[in-house]
Amino acid sequence: MIEARRLLVSGRVQGVGFRAFVAAAAGRLGLAGWVRNLADGRVEVLAEGVPEALDQLAAACARGPLLSRVDAVAASGAAAEGRRGFRQAADG
Repeated sequence: MIEARRLLVSGRVQGVGFRAFVAAAAGRLGLAGWVRNLADGRVEVLAEGVPEALDQLAAACARGPLLSRVDAVAASGAAAEGRRGFRQAADG
C-alpha cells in the first residue's frame, strides 16, 4: 500500500546539505516526492511510498547530515498522487 507523508523539519537544517541528504535517502528507499527549504528556516519534505520506507525516511530526517542539528520532525498524512522520482524543489 502506497502512502504519502509531509515532514516539517526544524533546527539548523538549511545551508548544511540537508536537502541533498534527504533526496539521497529517499532515493535509496525508493520513495517519490520532493524536499524544499521554507522561508521560516524549516525544511519541508513530501514523500510517497510504502509505510516502512516512509518511517525510515522520517528517522533519517531526525538524524540529519553531519553539520545539521534537528530539533523536531513533525509528520502528517498527505494525499498519494502517484509521484515518480524524488527531487529538490524550489524554496517555498
